[in-house]
Amino acid sequence: MLAAQRPLILASTSPRRKDLLTAHRYAFTVDTVPVEEIADPVLSPEALVRENASLKANSVKHLHEIGVILAADTVVAFEGRVLGKPADMQQAVSMLEALNGQSHVVHSGVCLLCAQTRMERVFTVTTTVHFHSRTAAERLAYLERIQPLDKAGAYAAQDDSGDLIAGYEGSFSNVVGLPMEALIPALAEFNVHPAIH
Repeated sequence: MLAAQRPLILASTSPRRKDLLTAHRYAFTVDTVPVEEIADPVLSPEALVRENASLKANSVKHLHEIGVILAADTVVAFEGRVLGKPADMQQAVSMLEALNGQSHVVHSGVCLLCAQTRMERVFTVTTTVHFHSRTAAERLAYLERIQPLDKAGAYAAQDDSGDLIAGYEGSFSNVVGLPMEALIPALAEFNVHPAIH
């Protein structure tokens, strides 16, 4: 007899992450606690996203006696620099100028934490993204359309229909905010599955 499925708790307010889980038919609740994310320049981008994902998951574990907590952190890395969410529109303009016509990588750290057993699994997924070359006016019009201040690297992969992204290697959902190809089997290990219908 199968053990009862564990409830899923998403420790993120990201609309993109909620949309990805919903699209894959997962039932979940959202619970977050404000945390100060680590921004240690000594850490590699991969280590940074793992640390921040674990920090977010562990920040809510005391609130739940049952269930599996899912937390994630996504950054854009270009020429050894981590590009997080832009602080203002000027920084967003600078980010897109740097990425214009170039290739960069997107790292997502994912943490799964079982509230009952305290079993924790943390992993990283990396995708390479290639950008078109766009004029300054085209980039500015794009930024005004997508409202970039809550988006790592100042762009919205989920709304891009060839505006900036010329191609990619790896998981596209990773660029959006959750690497579903790796997450689905990881959730299954924690006895969390999509709804049948």
